[in-house]
Amino acid sequence: MADRAPVRTNNSALIAMIADEDTITGFLLAGVGNVDLRRKTNYLIVDSKTTVKQIEDAFKEFTTREDIAIVLISQYVANMVRFLVDSYNKPIPAILEIPSKDHPYDPAHDSVLSRVKYLFSTESVASDRR
Repeated sequence: MADRAPVRTNNSALIAMIADEDTITGFLLAGVGNVDLRRKTNYLIVDSKTTVKQIEDAFKEFTTREDIAIVLISQYVANMVRFLVDSYNKPIPAILEIPSKDHPYDPAHDSVLSRVKYLFSTESVASDRR
Protein backbone atom coordinates (compact mmCIF):
# COMPACT_ATOMS: atom_id res chain seq x y z
CA MET A 1 0.00 0.00 0.00
CA ALA A 2 2.87 2.40 0.68
CA ASP A 3 4.18 2.22 -2.88
CA ARG A 4 0.93 3.40 -4.49
CA ALA A 5 0.95 6.77 -6.19
CA PRO A 6 -1.24 9.37 -4.50
CA VAL A 7 -4.32 10.30 -6.51
CA ARG A 8 -4.90 14.02 -6.89
CA THR A 9 -8.29 15.24 -5.79
CA ASN A 10 -8.88 18.65 -7.32
CA ASN A 11 -12.38 19.81 -8.11
CA SER A 12 -12.00 19.70 -11.88
CA ALA A 13 -9.63 18.16 -14.35
CA LEU A 14 -9.17 18.33 -18.10
CA ILE A 15 -9.05 15.83 -20.91
CA ALA A 16 -6.04 16.34 -23.20
CA MET A 17 -6.02 15.15 -26.80
CA ILE A 18 -3.38 14.28 -29.37
CA ALA A 19 -5.11 13.39 -32.62
CA ASP A 20 -6.00 14.38 -36.17
CA GLU A 21 -7.97 17.54 -36.93
CA ASP A 22 -11.36 15.83 -37.33
CA THR A 23 -11.10 14.06 -33.97
CA ILE A 24 -9.94 17.20 -32.17
CA THR A 25 -12.73 19.24 -33.78
CA GLY A 26 -15.35 16.76 -32.59
CA PHE A 27 -14.09 16.92 -29.02
CA LEU A 28 -13.81 20.72 -29.14
CA LEU A 29 -17.44 20.92 -30.29
CA ALA A 30 -18.35 18.72 -27.33
CA GLY A 31 -16.74 21.26 -25.00
CA VAL A 32 -13.50 19.50 -24.11
CA GLY A 33 -11.13 22.28 -25.27
CA ASN A 34 -9.33 24.63 -22.93
CA VAL A 35 -6.89 27.54 -23.30
CA ASP A 36 -5.23 28.75 -20.11
CA LEU A 37 -3.91 32.21 -19.25
CA ARG A 38 -0.54 31.41 -20.85
CA ARG A 39 -2.36 30.50 -24.11
CA LYS A 40 -1.52 26.80 -23.66
CA THR A 41 -4.13 24.41 -25.04
CA ASN A 42 -5.05 20.92 -23.93
CA TYR A 43 -4.76 19.44 -27.43
CA LEU A 44 -2.34 18.90 -30.29
CA ILE A 45 -3.59 18.58 -33.86
CA VAL A 46 -1.44 16.07 -35.73
CA ASP A 47 -1.16 16.45 -39.48
CA SER A 48 1.42 15.67 -42.15
CA LYS A 49 3.59 18.61 -40.99
CA THR A 50 3.68 17.58 -37.32
CA THR A 51 7.03 16.12 -36.29
CA VAL A 52 7.52 13.20 -33.93
CA LYS A 53 9.39 15.59 -31.62
CA GLN A 54 6.29 17.80 -31.35
CA ILE A 55 4.18 14.76 -30.49
CA GLU A 56 6.73 13.63 -27.89
CA ASP A 57 6.82 17.09 -26.34
CA ALA A 58 3.01 17.32 -26.18
CA PHE A 59 2.75 13.84 -24.64
CA LYS A 60 5.37 14.71 -22.00
CA GLU A 61 3.69 18.04 -21.27
CA PHE A 62 0.19 16.57 -20.96
CA THR A 63 1.33 13.71 -18.72
CA THR A 64 3.07 16.10 -16.32
CA ARG A 65 0.40 18.79 -16.08
CA GLU A 66 -1.46 18.78 -12.77
CA ASP A 67 -4.79 19.79 -14.32
CA ILE A 68 -5.10 16.88 -16.77
CA ALA A 69 -6.80 13.62 -15.76
CA ILE A 70 -7.05 11.81 -19.11
CA VAL A 71 -4.96 11.93 -22.28
CA LEU A 72 -6.77 10.72 -25.39
CA ILE A 73 -4.37 9.84 -28.17
CA SER A 74 -5.21 8.46 -31.59
CA GLN A 75 -3.78 5.00 -31.94
CA TYR A 76 -1.85 5.79 -35.11
CA VAL A 77 -0.27 8.78 -33.32
CA ALA A 78 0.50 6.61 -30.30
CA ASN A 79 2.33 4.22 -32.62
CA MET A 80 4.66 7.08 -33.55
CA VAL A 81 5.67 7.50 -29.89
CA ARG A 82 5.01 3.92 -28.77
CA PHE A 83 8.10 3.86 -26.55
CA LEU A 84 6.69 6.78 -24.50
CA VAL A 85 3.18 5.36 -24.28
CA ASP A 86 4.37 1.90 -23.26
CA SER A 87 6.80 3.23 -20.66
CA TYR A 88 4.21 5.52 -19.04
CA ASN A 89 2.98 3.83 -15.84
CA LYS A 90 1.23 6.44 -13.69
CA PRO A 91 -2.49 6.11 -12.94
CA ILE A 92 -3.25 9.79 -13.51
CA PRO A 93 -3.45 11.04 -16.14
CA ALA A 94 -4.80 7.90 -17.74
CA ILE A 95 -3.70 7.30 -21.33
CA LEU A 96 -6.45 6.04 -23.65
CA GLU A 97 -5.86 5.16 -27.29
CA ILE A 98 -8.76 5.94 -29.58
CA PRO A 99 -9.45 5.20 -33.27
CA SER A 100 -9.58 7.90 -35.91
CA LYS A 101 -11.58 8.27 -39.07
CA ASP A 102 -8.74 7.23 -41.37
CA HIS A 103 -7.03 4.69 -39.13
CA PRO A 104 -9.15 1.92 -37.58
CA TYR A 105 -8.54 0.66 -34.06
CA ASP A 106 -6.13 -2.28 -33.75
CA PRO A 107 -6.37 -4.02 -30.36
CA ALA A 108 -2.95 -5.62 -30.91
CA HIS A 109 -1.28 -2.21 -30.51
CA ASP A 110 -3.32 -0.91 -27.55
CA SER A 111 -1.02 -0.51 -24.52
CA VAL A 112 -3.88 -0.56 -21.99
CA LEU A 113 -5.38 -3.72 -23.44
CA SER A 114 -2.00 -5.45 -23.49
CA ARG A 115 -1.46 -4.56 -19.81
CA VAL A 116 -4.89 -5.93 -18.90
CA LYS A 117 -4.16 -9.16 -20.78
CA TYR A 118 -0.83 -9.42 -18.95
CA LEU A 119 -2.51 -8.90 -15.56
CA PHE A 120 -5.14 -11.54 -16.26
CA SER A 121 -2.56 -14.01 -17.51
CA THR A 122 -0.43 -13.58 -14.36
CA GLU A 123 -3.51 -13.85 -12.15
CA SER A 124 -4.55 -17.09 -13.84
CA VAL A 125 -1.05 -18.48 -13.39
CA ALA A 126 -1.07 -17.45 -9.71
CA SER A 127 -4.51 -19.01 -9.14
CA ASP A 128 -3.36 -22.27 -10.73
CA ARG A 129 -0.54 -22.50 -8.20
CA ARG A 130 -2.90 -22.39 -5.22
